[in-house]
Amino acid sequence: MEVVAIVLAVLGLGAGYGASTVVSRKKIGSVEEKAEKELSKAKKEADKQLSQAREEAAKIADEARKDEQTRRRELKDLEGRLVQREEALDKKLDELDKRGEKLRKSEDEVESLKNEIREIRTKQQEKLEKVAKLKKTEAAEKLMQMTERDIKNDLMGLVSKLQNEAKDNAEEAASLVIVQAMERMASEVTAERTITSVKLEDEEMKGRIIGKEGRNIQSLQRATGVDIMVDDTPGYIVLSSFDPVRREVARQALELLLKDGRVHPGRIEEVVEKAQKNVEKDVVRAGEDAAREVGVIGIPKEILHLLGELKYRTSYGQNVLKHSTEMAHMAGIMAEELGADVKTAKYATLVHDLGKALTHKMEGKHHHISGEILRKYGAPEEVALAAEQHHDDMEATTVEALIVRVCDAISAARPGARNISAENFAERMKDLENVANSFAGIEKSYAISAGREVRVFVKPQSVDDLSAIKLARDIANKIESSMQYPGTIKVNVIRETRAIEFAK
Repeated sequence: MEVVAIVLAVLGLGAGYGASTVVSRKKIGSVEEKAEKELSKAKKEADKQLSQAREEAAKIADEARKDEQTRRRELKDLEGRLVQREEALDKKLDELDKRGEKLRKSEDEVESLKNEIREIRTKQQEKLEKVAKLKKTEAAEKLMQMTERDIKNDLMGLVSKLQNEAKDNAEEAASLVIVQAMERMASEVTAERTITSVKLEDEEMKGRIIGKEGRNIQSLQRATGVDIMVDDTPGYIVLSSFDPVRREVARQALELLLKDGRVHPGRIEEVVEKAQKNVEKDVVRAGEDAAREVGVIGIPKEILHLLGELKYRTSYGQNVLKHSTEMAHMAGIMAEELGADVKTAKYATLVHDLGKALTHKMEGKHHHISGEILRKYGAPEEVALAAEQHHDDMEATTVEALIVRVCDAISAARPGARNISAENFAERMKDLENVANSFAGIEKSYAISAGREVRVFVKPQSVDDLSAIKLARDIANKIESSMQYPGTIKVNVIRETRAIEFAK
């Protein structure tokens, strides 16, 4: 039984194994079929993608070949242009070389011509010396003598001309004499404006001031440009000049010399320089005080300096700085009443005559100079415009300009404000100096002796002795043609050479 059971079990196992084997084979066959189908499908897809890739690669290759051909053509064109440029540059270089060669030949020809001209000039000079029987220095001396003779003839002609005019115009000359007498009647007023007296504590100081053969007084007059009269008034030295700045410098210098006691040309120059510095400080202080008095702030330093110079300027005998501050106070009141800009009105009236400090240095009317200077140094445009328009030759375009114009008329028209004779005198002195300064080589010039003489100091390195003689004649001719004056005016041209060395 047991054996039967075992046999049956073995048979059951064999039947189960066979059945499972059959099932497994069927499954494997179906899987293989599926795999073959997928494989064939994948092969077809791969072939398709490969053909597409080949087509794209062919296209890219074609485009690359086309780009390469295009670039080759461009490079070929570029090479052609470069070759053309090189050829053009070579041609230009050849032309430049040819021109340079021509220039070198021309320079050689010019140099040879110069040498020929020098030889011809030397031969001509030798021939002239032989013909004239004069050396070059002797000819120069002859020329000096001829020039002196011509000038003497001119002076004699001038005297004869004046005499004939006096005979022909006797009535006019008589009227001129009367006018001169009337001016002398007003000398007291003029003297107050143009003369300063310095008191002497010791009469012996007069001799020191004059110096040996007048050396000291001449040095002082030259350094200051002021007439110094020692013997006219006992106990006083009188300083006379139309320019109050010069007169103030001379007064301070003279007082320092009298106090110190040492009077000689070297000391005089030092003292005059010190006095000029003191006057400069006074100028700055005067400008600042005027601005502070009126109440105008923020004025540039350059404008304040010019404003301070007006302390020593007069207009028809009226002090310009006092005139300006007086106007500024009136302008402030008017502007407040009219609703105008008070600060602009005050500022413009204070500086409206700024150009009078520069009329001897710049050409043009003083109010035009005022506007130009104010703009140059940064003053507000409305201030420059109002100052520039305070006279009738320009139309007043703002209320502030009208206020400046009205205040100027009021301040000038009040009784005793102006002295016409003093102003005419000062203007004539300035005109004389301006005529002399208009020539080249002038160092400085002074009108002295009430306008009867103008002293002109020239630069010795620019003007020689012969030119100085001609310069005096030219200045005299220009004075005759451009000015009106009584009597005659002496033109004194001074040329001085100084040699300075220091012992160490």
